[in-house]
Amino acid sequence: MINNSQRSSGDSRDLNTENNTNSSSEVYSYVAPWFVYAFNFCCNPQYPFLLGLGSFIEDTNNEIQIVQLNPEENKFDLKTTIQHAYSPTKIMWVPDTEGKHPNLMASSSDHLRLWKYEENQATMVSTLINNRHSDYCGPLTSFDWNQHDLSMIGTASIDSTCTIWDLEKQAMKKQILTHTKEVNDIAFGHDPFTFASVGADGSVRKFDLRSLEQCTILFESQGYNPLLRLAWNKMDPNFIATIMMDSLSVTIIDIRSPGMPIAELHSHQNFVNTISWSPNQSCYVCTAGDDRQALIWDLQRNLGEVREPMMVYVSEAEIVNLNWSALQPNWVGIAFNKTLQLLKL
Repeated sequence: MINNSQRSSGDSRDLNTENNTNSSSEVYSYVAPWFVYAFNFCCNPQYPFLLGLGSFIEDTNNEIQIVQLNPEENKFDLKTTIQHAYSPTKIMWVPDTEGKHPNLMASSSDHLRLWKYEENQATMVSTLINNRHSDYCGPLTSFDWNQHDLSMIGTASIDSTCTIWDLEKQAMKKQILTHTKEVNDIAFGHDPFTFASVGADGSVRKFDLRSLEQCTILFESQGYNPLLRLAWNKMDPNFIATIMMDSLSVTIIDIRSPGMPIAELHSHQNFVNTISWSPNQSCYVCTAGDDRQALIWDLQRNLGEVREPMMVYVSEAEIVNLNWSALQPNWVGIAFNKTLQLLKL
């Protein structure tokens, strides 16, 4: 059981504004000039509802826009546009909700790039290149910022490695051969040393930077089908969620019991693309996919009894990505086609 001191109603409800009886529901949409994939909420309290979103263009010339929602005027303000080599596979702001550090944003594609945002301008801080051992530099599929050590970012690459970066030195700390095939995602745990990764070999693996001689295989998919994404519960260190390629379900893993999933969430009618845990409630997780649905699940009860999501939102098209705001935990963002949409829960 995942504990939670503030549990909402277990009844499934519709978050679509035209159907929802809760008049406080809000949905705001921003239409970009190109298809959107990567995006992320800024965590700095000085910049509420500030987001970075990246273009999905099959070309070397792409962009990142930084926009800010103005709820009073019901519109988004475009703050600045950044030219970006290749489509960003992920965008993430420094996870500093107290605003004590420079307001940094990172993006991954061919390399990891670090940007500083201030006064409506974004300037590049550094480009970190993942090619220590050869001339070949594998594209980066994802990365994660260590929220317990903000000087550390871990990247995942199609060359089957994960790389840990020291942002203060702008240098590589460790490069680890983590999987036998491409690494698709990486997530840090609840201390500065632990991270997990998923890959095309169908495994979820957990590593400790203090002892890299071995790793723990937490889960292997049936038929070793590729695992695409993972998300570590923000409040409870024992739970990880992952999704398999071309799957209609989400797998929940208890790291204390490797091997078998503790639960599987089955309500999507098409492939699941993305997952995100609540930033302040251990029992809530959001999933979204090609069925145009964003589902929020309440895992408060015995996980084996979870059958239906507690909230449902249906978008206009297939949802390719979602993020749950750490600064505004009542808000979730989704991306589909050229649209970035913010949903108030």
